[in-house]
Amino acid sequence: MYRACLFCHGDLGQNKAVEHLPIGRRLAFDAGKGRLWVVCRKCERWNLTPFDDRWEAIEECERLFRGTSLRLSTDQIGLARLREGTELVRIGEPLRPEFAAWRYGDQFGRRRVRHALLVGAGVVGIAGLVIAPKLIGLSIGGGGLYNVINPLVQVVKSRRTVARLPLATGDALAVTQLQIENTRLSAHSRTGSWRLHIPERKTGWSGKLKGSDLAVLEGAPAHQALQKILPKVNRGGASREQVKLAVGVLEDSPSTDSLASRLTGSPGMYWKKKEGLLHALPVTLRLALEMGTHEDAERRWLAGELLELEEAWRAAEELAAIADKLGLPEEVETRLAALQAEGKPAATPVDG
Repeated sequence: MYRACLFCHGDLGQNKAVEHLPIGRRLAFDAGKGRLWVVCRKCERWNLTPFDDRWEAIEECERLFRGTSLRLSTDQIGLARLREGTELVRIGEPLRPEFAAWRYGDQFGRRRVRHALLVGAGVVGIAGLVIAPKLIGLSIGGGGLYNVINPLVQVVKSRRTVARLPLATGDALAVTQLQIENTRLSAHSRTGSWRLHIPERKTGWSGKLKGSDLAVLEGAPAHQALQKILPKVNRGGASREQVKLAVGVLEDSPSTDSLASRLTGSPGMYWKKKEGLLHALPVTLRLALEMGTHEDAERRWLAGELLELEEAWRAAEELAAIADKLGLPEEVETRLAALQAEGKPAATPVDG
């Protein structure tokens, strides 16, 4: 079993309660359908586990769930907290809205809280920049302050890579937040399907992107790209009521293809002024698209396309390993590599 989240590449953590799956602090399982997920506590997204790690762990989770008295259950979904802190989510046969509330409620709710804290911190910081100069006898107008801060924000959004999109060639396309905010959907005139347009990066300090597309994705690469992009588009999160409305939208459109085609097929309804920008979609539609991309990916994996799942896990592990090594001195890496080659454990430093 891999240790990094498929989506944010963060460490999934460990538990000492489930012998057959010691990875993760929250595990969700569906014994009837044979599904097992590790829930990332950083981004709250559900990581489907490979078949090899699944069956014995599901049986163990079921036994532990029934054996604990500290649990909360509805007719179809239950949450139990084990003594050592691991949480188990037991899935029965819930209706889609109930399942979505459990699966996506925490995810979008945590994003909402994080976004509110960031906005609050920004407001306090700007207020400090306005008040501090006055205390020392200077005066900076609100417009002048905006003209100082906004270019800096645009530079960060245009330079910092926030996602890597897999391409049909096997390469990865690094994109920034500004590119994501200007990514758009369009209908394919010949096939009737949809395409995803990734704009080129901005030039200079204007905060504007070039008019041409860096890439136009279709088919499987477009699906995978949406799965990476939409969490960045929906970074403001959502309330439970908005999640409920989004599930209703998804009920009317059973797949990502049908929902995307429905949106691109009605330009006058949503897209007239914003020309198909994902960022300009109503919140409920953006949420429904994100839910649909995750469920479509799991359907592919469950249908037997496990090679894609394995490749996604390996990519997550590689990125997590790179992140772990950032800031580690080169001589330390060399020494650790030598010890591993010799088969010796790394010594723990002792004071004195």
